[in-house]
Amino acid sequence: MLYIIGLGLNYDSISEYGLAVAQRCKRIYLEEYTVDFPYDVEEIRKVIGKKIICADREKVEGLSLIDEAKKLDVALLVYGSPLTATTHITLIEEAKKSGLRYKIIYNASVLDAVAETGLQLYKFGKIASMPIHEADSYVNLLLDNQKINAHSLILVDIGMEFKEALERLKKDCEKKLKLNKILVCSKLGVKNKRILYDEIENLEGRSIQKPYCIIIPSKLHFTEKEMLETYGK
Repeated sequence: MLYIIGLGLNYDSISEYGLAVAQRCKRIYLEEYTVDFPYDVEEIRKVIGKKIICADREKVEGLSLIDEAKKLDVALLVYGSPLTATTHITLIEEAKKSGLRYKIIYNASVLDAVAETGLQLYKFGKIASMPIHEADSYVNLLLDNQKINAHSLILVDIGMEFKEALERLKKDCEKKLKLNKILVCSKLGVKNKRILYDEIENLEGRSIQKPYCIIIPSKLHFTEKEMLETYGK
């Protein structure tokens, strides 16, 4: 059987149920290619108390996990919520096709944690991904959101430094979208998280650790505005 288990946002935020399931599995993999972990992955090994094998994109997308899970109980540990990345949905699709039993064990993700900014979750629009390769198609999603007064969450590709992401955002939006104050959220869910709200120019040169995301607020409710200003001080 295949278990896809969400780790949540900190190394020790796996649920009691998720931990119990992982500990009784014969093989445990840690998916490590969709996020820059905000902590040392060795901490997860200490919490689980068993051997954990790091799984790259080839391992997961090659679907060898499906073959293994037909013979023994296999756990795939995923940072945040297990189905945020489409890769894992594909894994479930293949499991269903092959008649393999599977179970999803959910947890919190960045999609929950951004509520700490004070922005109302139901006012977010389409989620945009900023790819590490040169491509500005994500800006079209930002424009769509602006048209309906929706906030925009931008998830930045693994490996991209904050300075590079900020420069890309400025360049890609230069002729298409006017940027006022933006939000930067770093390492949400862990002890040394940071939330900054400021003009892009004032954010340049700031030290922002991975993983981080960028939010472009749209029309603000007065309660949202009051909360955001606390992050600009």
